[in-house]
Order: sequence, then structure tokens, then C-alpha cells
Amino acid sequence: MSKIYLCFSLWFFSLPLCAEYQMPAYSQGTVEAADGLTLANAIGLVLQANPEISVAKREREAIEGAQVQAAVRPNPSVLTTMEDTRNATRQTTLQLNQPIELGNKRAIRIEAAEIRYNAATADIDQIKAEIRASVISAFYDVMAAQERLELAKSTLELAQRASDAASKRVRAGKVSPVEETKAKVAEAGVRVELNQAASQLNTTRKKLAALWGNSTPRFERVLGQIDVLPVVDAIDDLTNRLQNAPALKRARLEIDRRDALAKVESSKRTPDLTVSVGARRNEELGLNQAVFGLSIPIPVFDRNQGNLQEALSRTDKARDEFVALEVQQTNALAEAYERFLAAKQESESLQTEILPGAQSAYDAAVKGFEFGKFGFLDVLDAQRTLFQARSQYLNALLKAHQAGADIERLVGDSPNSGNAAPALAQHQE
Repeated sequence: MSKIYLCFSLWFFSLPLCAEYQMPAYSQGTVEAADGLTLANAIGLVLQANPEISVAKREREAIEGAQVQAAVRPNPSVLTTMEDTRNATRQTTLQLNQPIELGNKRAIRIEAAEIRYNAATADIDQIKAEIRASVISAFYDVMAAQERLELAKSTLELAQRASDAASKRVRAGKVSPVEETKAKVAEAGVRVELNQAASQLNTTRKKLAALWGNSTPRFERVLGQIDVLPVVDAIDDLTNRLQNAPALKRARLEIDRRDALAKVESSKRTPDLTVSVGARRNEELGLNQAVFGLSIPIPVFDRNQGNLQEALSRTDKARDEFVALEVQQTNALAEAYERFLAAKQESESLQTEILPGAQSAYDAAVKGFEFGKFGFLDVLDAQRTLFQARSQYLNALLKAHQAGADIERLVGDSPNSGNAAPALAQHQE
């Protein structure tokens, strides 16, 4: 920021200074490697470049200044008075006044500032949890788009096989040319789906790269196995972990912060004592006299009752907000857990029962068509069924990963992880 100020203040004298200014790294965007991108790499890039984290850290740095200020003691003041303007009868007083805080005000302020600092740290953890969940979701969106593109390519190969078989049977005079036309139309439809899958992949890649500020992604593909689902604990264990989740931890610290501010306002009800020490010169008597004094406000009208009432009410509000948030987070966790179980069960059923049957039915339909036992409509129907089953399988896997990301966002890092990135890479075989 100091460079920006210098740039504008010297603009009329040195224009090149403005041209030499360089923006921070997160404003320009972080550039990833051009080869394959892993989930851990993506999380690291976003945590390094995301501006929301930088803003939260700046706020915590500002609170460090508030901590320093909370620990300082009140400044003394110097007072000088002159009575009578005639030299012979003049009395001049020089006095030093030192306020002394009563009611343990300084210690209470320090405690409140420390809680505020902890709340700022919790804000950073909460932002990181939200960002991690966004990265996981976007990462598996890209992976699913990659798989859909591969699926469209393999489906196109199947359609070309069926089209070639139809052409051979037409040339052999075994079927009507209409069958060949149907095959060509089906192949053209698959090509359209292939183009859509390629476009979807480009879109998801850009969305993922945008999380670390890069508008043009360099990575060619993401690395991982979409069919390997994340490890998710039982719902009872997740509910217990929810009590230490970033959002609830932040809400508890907000209660503590409000309670500390109420203590600060309560301490202000105790008036401070001012000790005065000085000397007085009496010109008429030719004497120097010591002056001592004590002063303390009388809390008759202003007892800080309004500020204290406000602080106590805001403390109660923070408690009510915590209860509401706890209910909301618990319900969201249960919903995400059910979505994960449903998606996992759906993917397992598709993998073990539906996909093998659809593949077998398609292979049998193609062979039967080649030998004249089935019509081409049977081949198209089997092909459509196989494509839909594979697409449904990918959607189920994607929903499971997204639900797992929501669970991790709610409860925080996996308890089995040593650091942030590897926690998201743990999967069950």
C-alpha cells in the first residue's frame, strides 16, 4: 500500500514509478503446473492464492494492534495554573495528574482482546474449511467431466460399430437401407453428446482454475480415481466431531467475546481514581508549597448502565445464535450424510448389477444384429440403456464426492489426517 501512495503522490514528477508497481500475487492469479493436477495440489494453490484468506489474516493482524492497545495504561497529564497576574501576589501551580484504573479494567480489556484474536483465528479456519469444500466439489466436477468425455468417446466407438454392421447388412441385401440411416442418425447424436462433454469439461476446468485466480487453466487433466469414494465415519461420530467444527467453534468464541465485552462495560461502572502531585509557588509569601490531591467521579447519573445492558443483551443474542446454528449444522450434517449413503448405495448397485447387465445386453444385441437375429432398434435401445447406466453411475459417484465434501466442510478436517491436504486424499479401497 505504501508503494501505491508513493506512486500517486509523485505522479506529476515520475510517471514510470506507476508502471513499475507490481500487484500482489493473489491479485494476478497463481499459475499451476501444466501436467496432471492432484487434489492436494489444487487445495494448496487455492489456500495460497485465495483473497478471502488474506483479508481474514489482515483482520487478525489488526486485532494484534488492539491487543497491544488493550494492555497500555492511561497517560499522565500536566496541569499548570496561575492565580493573580501581579508579580508580588502571584501563585503558580504545577501539577502532575495520574489516573489509576480501578475495577480490574486493564486485565479485563486484555482478556477481551485475546478472545477477539482467537475469534479472528477461528474465522480463518472457517474460511479455509469453506474453500476446501469448494475445491473438492470443483475438482470432482472436472474429474466427472473427464469421465463423461471418455464415456462419450467409447459410446461413439460403439455407435460406429453398429453403423458399420448396419452398412454391411445393407450391402448384403439382408436389411432395408432405412436401418443404415437409423444407425447414421444414432452415430450423429452420439457425436453431439461428445461435443457437449468436451464443452462441459472446458467449463469445469475454468471454474476450478478460477478458485486460485487463473482465468486460463494450464493443467491438462486432474489425477485421481472417481470410483474410489472418501471415507466417512458413522453419523454418531460425525455428530460428536461437529462440536469442534469451525463454524460452531467460531460461534462459541463469539459468545466468549460478547461476554468479555460485557465485563469491560461492567468494569467501567467503577470510577477511576486520579492522583495529583505538584508544587505551588507563592510569590507573596516567598514559599514553595507541595500539592497533593485525589479525585474520583461520583457515579450518580452515569453508571454506564445503558452500555452494560446492550452488552448483556448482545451476549444473550450470541447464545441464541449458537443454539440456532447448532441445530442448523446438525440438520445439514444429517442431510449430507444421507445423501452420501444414498449416492454410495446407488453407485454400488449400478457397478455390480446394472452396468454388467447393460453391457451384456448390448453385446448380445450387436452380435444378434450382425447375424440377423435382432433388428437395429434393439441395438439402439441396448446402446441407449448402456450409455444411460454409465452416465448414471458417474452422476452417483459425483454426488457421493460432493456429499463427502459437504460433510468435511461441516465437521472440519478428517481426524486421521496429519495436515490439510492429505485428509482429502484418504479414500477407502
